[in-house]
Amino acid sequence: MIVGSAALFAVLLLTFLRVPLAFSLFAVSITALSVDMGLQTALTMTSMTIEEAVFSYELAVVPLFILMGNILSRSGISADLFRAANAYFGHIKGGLALSTIVTCAGFSAVCGSSLATAATMSKVAYPSMKKYGYSDSLSAATIAAGGTLGILIPPSIILMIYGILTQTNIGHLFIAGVIPGMLGLLLYMGAVYIVALLRPGNAPRGEKTSRHEKIASLKGVWPFVLLFMLIIGGIYVKIFTATEAAGMGAGFALIIAIWQKRISKASFRAIFLESAFVSVMLYTVLFGAMLFAKLISFSGLGEGLLGWVEDAGLSSYQLIFAILAVFLILGCVLDSLAIILICVPLFVPIVVANGFDLVWFGILVVVATEIALITPPIGMNVFVIKATLPNVAFKDIFRGLIPFIGADIIRLMLLVFFPALSLALVKLM
Repeated sequence: MIVGSAALFAVLLLTFLRVPLAFSLFAVSITALSVDMGLQTALTMTSMTIEEAVFSYELAVVPLFILMGNILSRSGISADLFRAANAYFGHIKGGLALSTIVTCAGFSAVCGSSLATAATMSKVAYPSMKKYGYSDSLSAATIAAGGTLGILIPPSIILMIYGILTQTNIGHLFIAGVIPGMLGLLLYMGAVYIVALLRPGNAPRGEKTSRHEKIASLKGVWPFVLLFMLIIGGIYVKIFTATEAAGMGAGFALIIAIWQKRISKASFRAIFLESAFVSVMLYTVLFGAMLFAKLISFSGLGEGLLGWVEDAGLSSYQLIFAILAVFLILGCVLDSLAIILICVPLFVPIVVANGFDLVWFGILVVVATEIALITPPIGMNVFVIKATLPNVAFKDIFRGLIPFIGADIIRLMLLVFFPALSLALVKLM
């Protein structure tokens, strides 16, 4: 247990010092296993872990969904979604901000990445909000918060990684994320509307569009609707698995982009190279996390922590709130991927031992890490927005995010006290 505790502290310290997460996980895990079992055993366990992961059928889901997201990002679907959302919401108070939130949700559903959503929407939505006199605080905060929907609304890369780490059905996780994702969308829209009512000068009305223009704007949305129904509908009615859905989604996204002549030969090559680079990066980190999970198991840290929890006599809700508090606190200094990879192997044995559903717990974990993406001092989405919009001050972005963080806390509480919000659709499958 001492070796496991020291390893956990070392990983957290190295990650806080901004050492690449993959290096931290591999170096600490191999060193700790060598101390506990010997160098030869540690190296053998490392090679076996990587070999098992490489030949895992479930891992194929990651590069396929990344490829689909990259194809759609290059095809300009984000601008089409924003145009359609703005046609319906732009004329009301805070309409452009509402349109941005809706577009983020839609783009997330086919992208799966929070950072990619935030970066893309900074280029698509911010110029329009700036044109109509929106405050920098509300504009940047809306994009940063809307981007967080990318790690919950399926297909979600974070949910895939959680499913691989915990051996939880990824298709079930995707279906479980639908209602919480829609709930987040509605609460974010409510936060925007309240801000628009209290400070109308920060969110003026946009131009009103005719019925013909509204109908015409929907023409660019059908690829998104088709892919979402194909992926989620196919998984829900059990036509294919999450991995097969990823293959279908990537294939159809490529066909649509070529048919609509939205990608060139040069961008075609760039899409595949970028997908390969991102996939390799995620695989490297994930392999390190899988080795770290074995270290946690063999060192006895998991059993020791479980015994401590049992001795403390915490109730079910107290235990869940204590775990979520750890995620929220770490979220102030670490990015969401690091939190998932380090903490999930530590807490899953406790969750299982107390009879909690791993699908439900996964949704709670993802919502908690969503909050981490927009909380100071290190909110990754905020840094992405700042890099894209250098003239907007950090303090303005974080100040504008307060209503959205409040909305996220409300959603987290609802999901804790009403598990059916996450599990209802899964049980109907």
